Amino acid sequence: MSDFNSSKFFDKCQSQLESCSYYQKIQALPKNQRWMVWAALFLASQVVVFGSLYLFFGEIAAIGLFASVLAGLATGLGALPAAFFKQVSNNVFNGLLGGAAGVMLAATSFSLLIPGIEYGNELWPDKGLWVVALGMLFGAFFLHIADNKLPHIHFNEDMSQHTESLQKIWLFIFAITIHNFPEGMSVGVSFATGDIHNGIVLAIAIALQNIPEGLAVALPLVALGFNKWKAVGIATLTGLVEPIGALMGITMVSVFSPVLPFAMGFAAGAMLFVISEEIIPETHSKGRSRYATFALMIGFIIMMALESLLG
Repeated sequence: MSDFNSSKFFDKCQSQLESCSYYQKIQALPKNQRWMVWAALFLASQVVVFGSLYLFFGEIAAIGLFASVLAGLATGLGALPAAFFKQVSNNVFNGLLGGAAGVMLAATSFSLLIPGIEYGNELWPDKGLWVVALGMLFGAFFLHIADNKLPHIHFNEDMSQHTESLQKIWLFIFAITIHNFPEGMSVGVSFATGDIHNGIVLAIAIALQNIPEGLAVALPLVALGFNKWKAVGIATLTGLVEPIGALMGITMVSVFSPVLPFAMGFAAGAMLFVISEEIIPETHSKGRSRYATFALMIGFIIMMALESLLG
């Protein structure tokens, strides 16, 4: 998509937000009052969401949503170094991304695909594999469509070419936000099975994977002269789309339980798409990929051990 069309997209979103009378009233308040109002609205929304989830779908669903919120907040944790450093060495960053890829590969295998096949075989004997495989293809295709249709910059593009354009940085941030949605959905689907163990392992994996993503969002903003704490806040917000995905996963599976194996495959396929399309190419784009390769193996082993120990 051209820069012109991308600019129109963001300008339209901004104008719609600014035209809202409630938004205008809140923004007109003094700074401290304004932040208090936003905080109060956020807390009220969480009470409604978590309360409704607990009443309609039970305790495990509410725990699943809470776990997805914590996993999303890990993006902000990863962004914190940007408040103190304007850049991080390629070796360190590639190592972090490689470890994140290994963590996600293990979590996808042990917390989504294997349980998904087992649930599928319970519903349709000897057909669980094919149901999950179909879900994987649909998940990857969904990310393919989003990747092509929504305006953004790919995670593996050289961001140094775009630092002079704030618009393009925002497109990159939008890309991270897009990819966080299926991660949140996978947590919701996993908890919706009633298996807290798998849900917790997957939430931990996604939290670990979100750390380098938060750094990738915040560093370009700081380099452009953004307030460092505002950059950290923006990075944190990109991760908070995950509870939305988790909520969709929980409700979809809870209402239509036979869709569970397909949904687990869908989430796995979407995450594998992100790993293969975005994360691994980024770790190999600047040379010295051996650091990332060993980090991927270590990340995979850590999650494999965690899966075994928590089991």
